[in-house]
Amino acid sequence: MLDGKRVAVVVPAYDEERLVADTLRGIPDFVDRIVLVDDASRDATGERAREVGDPRVEAARHDANRGVGAAIATGYRRALDEAIDVTCVMAADNQMDPSELEAIAGPVARGEVEYAKANRLVSGEAWKVIPRTRYLGNAVLSLLTKIASGYWHVADSQAGYTALSLDALRRLDLDRLYPRYGFPNDLLVHLNVQSARVRDIPSRPIYADETSGIKLRSVVPRISWLLFKAFWWRMAQKYVIRDFHPLVFFYAFGVLMTLAGLVLGVVEVVLRFAGNEIPAATIVLVAVLLIAGLQLTLFAMWFDMEANKELR
Repeated sequence: MLDGKRVAVVVPAYDEERLVADTLRGIPDFVDRIVLVDDASRDATGERAREVGDPRVEAARHDANRGVGAAIATGYRRALDEAIDVTCVMAADNQMDPSELEAIAGPVARGEVEYAKANRLVSGEAWKVIPRTRYLGNAVLSLLTKIASGYWHVADSQAGYTALSLDALRRLDLDRLYPRYGFPNDLLVHLNVQSARVRDIPSRPIYADETSGIKLRSVVPRISWLLFKAFWWRMAQKYVIRDFHPLVFFYAFGVLMTLAGLVLGVVEVVLRFAGNEIPAATIVLVAVLLIAGLQLTLFAMWFDMEANKELR
């Protein structure tokens, strides 16, 4: 237990026979339950986990590979069944320092926030330790997640080292959450709709010789599209259905005017290269659309920041 609250750790695992045992052995003693979710591994991940012999470990296995998000959701459901007060997530690849678990779970156990997550990007080591392509991909997705989720103070959106309160977990619709690598991004969007308080906890990045199965060229566009859809879903849920805020109109008109300005501007450039004269009024119209669209969008972002500043 931690601060009088029961703590569980969900460990999603896929083909981690080499590191899963070290991960499980490192989990601190204050953790009451460990839920290892084997996402249909092709190796001996499950066997290595059982060999640890920790009575806290409960193993679950998917019949088919569903993705890391689905594995975490399975662990969350087990924690819900036992009404665990704080449910944490640690990857099975031993890249999360177990000594930091208390710092991550503590604010949730004390009721200061509903969700806490690691942030590796605040460390001066991050740029040196994290592979450059993954660092840059993470930075891009973190920026998009700020906009989509409304948690402007949160970074390192891909960090999977997290802690979630029982109350927040009960309010989540786990079936709606994205089942694969974009799970933490989608989770933040859903938490914002329920006005959950979220805190970043500085974390030390750990990278050794592990080979990542993540292909950024496919993952970044896919999660970007996920965040685009999640953003508009959050706008509808939080600022139209559950409450009302004019920032929805600022965002909608800002995006429409910016897109109209860009399209018209491209048409003008093509026509100019084709030798056609472009009326001055049309050029002015493009400038007005772009400037007004950008201003409306920035105002909408500012309104969103103000509406969510109490969720730190």
